[in-house]
Amino acid sequence: MHVLITNDDGVDAPGLLALAQAMRSMADVTVLAPDHNWSASGHVKTLHRPLRVWQTVLSDGSPAMSTDGAPSDCVALAVLGLVDKPIDLVVSGINPHANVGHDVTYSGTVTAAMEAVIFDLPALAVSLDSMDVPTSVEAYRTAGDIARLLSERVLQGRLPPAVFLNVNVPLLPRDELRGIVLTRQGLRVYRDALIRREDPRGRPYYWIGGEAPTGILEVGTDLWALSEGWVSVTPLQLDLTAYPALESLTALTLPI
Repeated sequence: MHVLITNDDGVDAPGLLALAQAMRSMADVTVLAPDHNWSASGHVKTLHRPLRVWQTVLSDGSPAMSTDGAPSDCVALAVLGLVDKPIDLVVSGINPHANVGHDVTYSGTVTAAMEAVIFDLPALAVSLDSMDVPTSVEAYRTAGDIARLLSERVLQGRLPPAVFLNVNVPLLPRDELRGIVLTRQGLRVYRDALIRREDPRGRPYYWIGGEAPTGILEVGTDLWALSEGWVSVTPLQLDLTAYPALESLTALTLPI
């Protein structure tokens, strides 16, 4: 098997290395990741400028590639011909923070997996539920083990068409995890605030800041699962059609 690994935190991120090391025990691994942090970048396709790719080396001495493109660009570059060997699976991560609820629309980690689905490849996005940003590879070991386990199960079977898995792992030792549970997207509660400042010449500039988001811990959701010590696996799809609304909005189609 051949697995493509990418992320949105940059090629030097410890979560990427932990993921690559975990996946090497089950497959050939190609690493192609951004050259800098693309967190909260969303689903990006770079069309207005050329993309550069460099050979690099991870901190364990293993080879990798880096690009100035976004996480989703990494997947597209590899699938469209930058990588010669056919790709069987794409795994994105390991993100240092959970990607739950509405986060999935912002997350570069998740949208890299979305890009894989566009190319009809099975994919996982893997995140660690940490308040801080762990800087040691060891902090991501459990999440790496879970990523490998789920990857093996995905490759033994088959995901439904156009579906990928959003995986969130509690920051716990493996023997303290309660198990793996299928979940639905929960409801994130954002507390964003606009912060206005002035530069030395008195011109205003702005930060979007505020307190860290929380969420509603409704049973069966990704947020609830993490709070209870479960690994959350949420099947996601790119079809954003609100099917229940099709019938209720039929009045919009009255003759004009």
